[in-house]
Amino acid sequence: MEPLEYAISKDIRNTQIVRELDRTRQRELFQYAGVGIVIVGLLLYSAWQHFELVRHGYRVEEMQKQKKDEEAINRSLKLQLQVLRSPQRIERLATQRLRMIEAGPQTAIVLERTTPVDPPAKSILARR
Repeated sequence: MEPLEYAISKDIRNTQIVRELDRTRQRELFQYAGVGIVIVGLLLYSAWQHFELVRHGYRVEEMQKQKKDEEAINRSLKLQLQVLRSPQRIERLATQRLRMIEAGPQTAIVLERTTPVDPPAKSILARR
């Protein structure tokens, strides 16, 4: 018969062992983290500036398009105003719709312009 071999494992508890902090390595870690945070912040700021510039570019384009549209409307309204103010159109409307007749030299009355009379220097009040 062979002797039985048993593997005996010893239960080791490491709760009393305190790990010592490496100050230089911890300082390097904070330095790298700080530099990384600054670089990420700069990249985010740069991206934000770029997107704002693109957004403003789109707004400027849209406003220029609106300005062109408004100028076209303004031109058409000015043309329409000129057409409506034309003397030929006004005369045609007056003769056809309002049944007016063209005034001749015999029917025209010329009013002379008079100058207004100045009020008297002193006003007289009536007494009872």
